[in-house]
Amino acid sequence: MAKPTRSLKAQNLFAVGTIHFVLVILSIIFLIPLLWMISTSLKTADKAVQIPPEWIPNPLEKGNYWEALTSAPFFVYARNTLIVCLLTVTGTVFSNAVVAYSFARLKWPGRETAFKITIATMMVPFPVLMVPLFEMFANFGWVGTFRPLWIPAWFAGAFNIFLMRQFFRGIPFELSEAAKIDGCSEWGIFVRVILPLAKPVLAVVALFSFMATWNDFLGPLLYLGSQDMFTLAIGLRDYHGQAGGTKWNLMMAASTAVVAPVIVLFFFTQRLFIQGIAATGLKG
Repeated sequence: MAKPTRSLKAQNLFAVGTIHFVLVILSIIFLIPLLWMISTSLKTADKAVQIPPEWIPNPLEKGNYWEALTSAPFFVYARNTLIVCLLTVTGTVFSNAVVAYSFARLKWPGRETAFKITIATMMVPFPVLMVPLFEMFANFGWVGTFRPLWIPAWFAGAFNIFLMRQFFRGIPFELSEAAKIDGCSEWGIFVRVILPLAKPVLAVVALFSFMATWNDFLGPLLYLGSQDMFTLAIGLRDYHGQAGGTKWNLMMAASTAVVAPVIVLFFFTQRLFIQGIAATGLKG
């Protein structure tokens, strides 16, 4: 009986080792563009377009970052992006949590039908809505302001509603019933019981929203007209025009500076992120 057990353990170890090996190889492949961007950001202008590429720059042009960030008003772009991100993330988390709580924990006529219709809206691509939304915002007088970029986030979205609903349904209903017995209102249950237990999924939605807003190019391109209101995504395009499309070392330095905050944010929130994704996928 001992030999089959050892053989099974060996097979399991081999399978786990193979999976890890494949994952490491895939990780390296996906990291190549990021490493190339960082490498190019530290090169001189002539070596940035050298073929074959030189992966380890010699010499290191550390001044590329300061030159890239000061040759255009990138700190203004960063301020604008942070303002839009803060308003968007706040609206996304709050509105989706309220709607998802209604779908997951409250009983009202037509709830399931309304949820199916909400999920069906995920099938509608943004280009279909782009022109009607632009005309609507233009009639409101919002074009040329930040409002079209963050106000829609306060009206919830199907994907985030689905994520939060799945998580909320996994929270025992006995907790809500106990809170009601203690005299807690429905809003009190939501704020004092559900939200503290839902930190992982709230972190996931907040991170998704932040990344989408930080990297959004089409929205600012449609609604922002003056340079002093540009976000970082539009600022990179604007910088590329100033550089004439040839100073790729400075372009990569600016791109690295834009990507770095997102990487740092994910690094510090990865535990909550993974926990929220796992819980959302298993519960419901």
